[in-house]
Amino acid sequence: MEPKYIRLLQERIAKGSERSLLSFDTAIDFWSNDYLGLGKQLQQVELSSGSGSRLISGNSKTIENVESFLATHFKAEAALVFNSGYDANLGLFSAVPQKGDTIIYDELVHASVRDGIRLSFAKAFSFNHNDLSDLEARLNRAEGTVFVAIESIYSMDGDIAPLNAIADLCERYDALLIVDEAHAGGVFGENGIGLCDEMEMIPKVFARLVTFGKGFGAHGAVVLVSKTVRSFLINFARSFIYTTAMPEAMYTHIQGQVLKAQENKLREQLQAHIRYFRSFKPSPISAENSPIQMLDYEELETCKAVAERLQAAGFAVKAILPPTVPAGQQRLRICLHAFNSKAEIEELCRLL
Repeated sequence: MEPKYIRLLQERIAKGSERSLLSFDTAIDFWSNDYLGLGKQLQQVELSSGSGSRLISGNSKTIENVESFLATHFKAEAALVFNSGYDANLGLFSAVPQKGDTIIYDELVHASVRDGIRLSFAKAFSFNHNDLSDLEARLNRAEGTVFVAIESIYSMDGDIAPLNAIADLCERYDALLIVDEAHAGGVFGENGIGLCDEMEMIPKVFARLVTFGKGFGAHGAVVLVSKTVRSFLINFARSFIYTTAMPEAMYTHIQGQVLKAQENKLREQLQAHIRYFRSFKPSPISAENSPIQMLDYEELETCKAVAERLQAAGFAVKAILPPTVPAGQQRLRICLHAFNSKAEIEELCRLL
């Protein structure tokens, strides 16, 4: 009997949506999340390995000092660093919501949030993307402690959540708001703190997540919470407890990258390039100030062909296909950066 996984793989290949690994080391970058270009700067990071989990031998005063710095920088009471954004969301959502609680999440929220919710004992329901009426209907029926999970910028649409309106709903229904700022960190807000800061709503948020492998050009992620929630995560978040900590040098590298991201000139240059791109190719999906700009295509094969043509011309771009996005909603994902030139943007748009 043929194993099921072979049949499932063959079905995906037949649909033309098989995932594969690509590498364009010398291509012009219009696909990475290194929005400010901090990851491309020549830098030396001490090479070493983690010695154990943070709860055994993987902790140090240096690491704790970095977390204190991050809490202060991101205007939070406390901060806890995880090895990745995936680990952070997995730990937060699997540990904090309890049996009898309810998690209400945007239908387009990141897979790491969805996987954390699967491991939780709480009930969970999605609401239509950025739909305040549908969210309120869900809040009306929710039981126990209620958590609302959203992203500030959605990675596969490039659009922005109505953050203040959602926060107001959460206040009205006594729900706890969790905001994933993965694609807003470094790009928005004072000193790159994020969209929650730019919209002056940090006090309304129960927990924020910021990753360092995107706008900050490093690695890892931080959960920004109260001191009590930080202690709870240290005790109950399995993706924090049962993994080897990053080497100490990575924590200090994170701090250095966060400090570099305070340079407003980089954000101004990025926004100028976003406006220039949209003057040629306005996206009907993405926000006008988002570094992620999506171009949708009716036909899957057309979307793939355009991506392949751009790649052959030396441009690193990515076609986003089902099941990453819903069937029939294939799109080209264009990431703009502070380091892209106007000439590169012009040529990309000409080829498009």
